[in-house]
Amino acid sequence: MSPTPLIGFVAGEASGDVLAAPVVAALRARVRDLQCAGIAGDRMLAEGCDAWWHVRELSVRGYVEVIRELPRLLRMRSALRERLLQARPRAVVGVDAPDFNLGLESALRESGIPTVHFVSPSIWAWRAGKIEAVRRAADLVLLVFPFEQALYDRAGIRATYVGHPLASVIPMHPDATAARRALQLSAGRVVAVLPGSRRAEIDYIGPPFLGAVELLAREESTLQFVVPVAAPSLRPRLEALLGAAPTARSRLHLLDGRSHDALAAADAVLVASGTATLEAALFKRPMVIAYRMPALSAWLTRIQAHARWVGLPNLLLQDDVVPELLQREATPRNLAAALRRQLDDVAGRVRLVERFGRLHEDLSRDTAALAADAICDVAGLDPRTTP
Repeated sequence: MSPTPLIGFVAGEASGDVLAAPVVAALRARVRDLQCAGIAGDRMLAEGCDAWWHVRELSVRGYVEVIRELPRLLRMRSALRERLLQARPRAVVGVDAPDFNLGLESALRESGIPTVHFVSPSIWAWRAGKIEAVRRAADLVLLVFPFEQALYDRAGIRATYVGHPLASVIPMHPDATAARRALQLSAGRVVAVLPGSRRAEIDYIGPPFLGAVELLAREESTLQFVVPVAAPSLRPRLEALLGAAPTARSRLHLLDGRSHDALAAADAVLVASGTATLEAALFKRPMVIAYRMPALSAWLTRIQAHARWVGLPNLLLQDDVVPELLQREATPRNLAAALRRQLDDVAGRVRLVERFGRLHEDLSRDTAALAADAICDVAGLDPRTTP
């Protein structure tokens, strides 16, 4: 093992960077001279994790897209495996991205390196076949949803519920006024538009999202739109799409990141399916969830699914809490109409705030501390806080 304590991290995408960053900070506060390194994003870098590769190099979604990128991804995973085997970290933490991480974790575990998988694959939604892969891969699974504990207990896999990191970061009562002031927004209602964090998502969902924005802008002259840009590389593509929204363009603000400011400021949210839907729920905002991908990817996803919903708020609450518009249903006209209903339904907003508030309470734990202590235990490190 490394003489200087080292924990390997493998974050699979932008959401993994968000999840792992506070855990990195908590670990480094607990263990003197601890090094963290692997595949990391900007938030993890800010907490002192070294990026052997940046998370954006691993951010691929959809079956067809993965097939196209597979040779590069396999080379990256092989190189990462060899570097970790050489470095001999005290433990390796795979953050989500099960298709990339579980195989890597299995190989490292067989070599004697302890492994932790942070965020269970959605075995309760459509990834049931992954449970055996998790069994082979992980010495410990860190769970972010409370109902998952019973599933892992029944399977006989060591796991512990640590809460969801976002529930600790996002305030229970967001301040919309302060957020609008910080974003320098004028009077009028605000729609946050989150079309995803990958180029492929922008290409597929961006045009109908901007089409819906244009229709809404024509209907309401004071309506404003905020669009957080997940990565600088996505800004040129989003700027190119603004040509399809001439009416909205003067009232549409592209933000460099700042998705939480955008959600706090919003009266309603148009969001691509993914972790951002949970963020919108924790901000207690009405939303419309949508997604589009290549037809083959959508078909392969559909035949594996056994859940009724794709959006995390609906899945977690097991109810049609917010509308989902997928594939051909995700047209500008349908999206605009659904958003208009969300904006105008005052009674529905009150019900949503109540239900999302209870969800927030269920997910709230000191996740970073619980996860860091569990990782230290697996790694055989003394988690005493350093001065």
